[in-house]
Amino acid sequence: MNPSAQSVASEVARADAAEAYAAFDHLATMVAVVSPDGRCVFANASFENVLGLSRRSVQRGSVFDWFVEAHTLRDTVAAVARNDFSTSRMEALLRRPGPTGGDALPVHAIVNQMDGSPHVLLELVEIEQQTRQDREERALGQAKANKELIRNLAHEIKNPLGGIRGAAQLLEMEVESRALTEYTQVIINEADRLQALVDRLLAPHRKPHVVSDVNIHEVCERVRSLILAEFPRGLQVERDYDVSIPDFRGDREQLIQAVLNIAHNAAQALAERIVAGDACITLRTRIARQVTLGKQRYRLALELHIEDNGPGVPESIREHIFYPLVSGRDGGSGLGLTLAQTFVQQHQGTIECESEPGRTLFKIVIPLP
Repeated sequence: MNPSAQSVASEVARADAAEAYAAFDHLATMVAVVSPDGRCVFANASFENVLGLSRRSVQRGSVFDWFVEAHTLRDTVAAVARNDFSTSRMEALLRRPGPTGGDALPVHAIVNQMDGSPHVLLELVEIEQQTRQDREERALGQAKANKELIRNLAHEIKNPLGGIRGAAQLLEMEVESRALTEYTQVIINEADRLQALVDRLLAPHRKPHVVSDVNIHEVCERVRSLILAEFPRGLQVERDYDVSIPDFRGDREQLIQAVLNIAHNAAQALAERIVAGDACITLRTRIARQVTLGKQRYRLALELHIEDNGPGVPESIREHIFYPLVSGRDGGSGLGLTLAQTFVQQHQGTIECESEPGRTLFKIVIPLP
């Protein structure tokens, strides 16, 4: 059981049951208070959402009816209620209502004692949700590590670069041969290029976060116009918008840059299809409900999909696509997706990539008020 569920369970022992049970509604995981014989005393909002039933319907029957092959869970609940042990974990399959009984949902089931109560606490964590949360945590940890690496790297590079450029300028003043001057110009130009690269690496961490009301469709339309201006022939940028999505507080320019970086990469990857005249990028917006981002539950979230029909991301870099200086294109800086990830994370959001030959999908999820 995660720490937040444990703390809420402790409150149950000290407070009025009706009030304390209501606190479970704030948890992202499915939580039920169960009697030793399996009768459901309480089920939180996450349970309602996953099962697609009202709370009254959920609490009407036995929790064992929700599971495939429930005998193991039945024995575990009884053992915890008898105080044979205080907690137990197992994997189970949760039935979901449907015309044919619904698809079974793999879950981690955690059964715990409740202090001062004959009931037990049953917590269910979707295995897919757990995997996604682990992936998000790894991505966030990697982004922090990248940020620290970039700062250290920039510091180590900038000082020698200044020295190299200055020495090249002094050397240029001393040499009389035009051929040798060309060499010093190469040194100066490459030093300037590396300086610009370092500045781009540091830019997202230096720039202040300018917050205002943001309409995601204005962001998409701005990106669409920029892409079509650069690729006027052979490329379609299709819209698939949910116009009911409300405005939210965010940095408009950062979001434009994040979406533009992804869409521009897609357009460049579509070079062959653009020549053939059948290249397509789709900008799609949707509302997601009851979304967990970074262990926090949000009632509503924005989902923005940027999808293309290109060759796909090379498998060799698919797992590292958001790392700095990783690029699937010759001559690419490998910074566009790193910046996009940074900007999305500054909005408490996540960004993921799914890719296969003929289809690449970037999904941005940002919580809504």
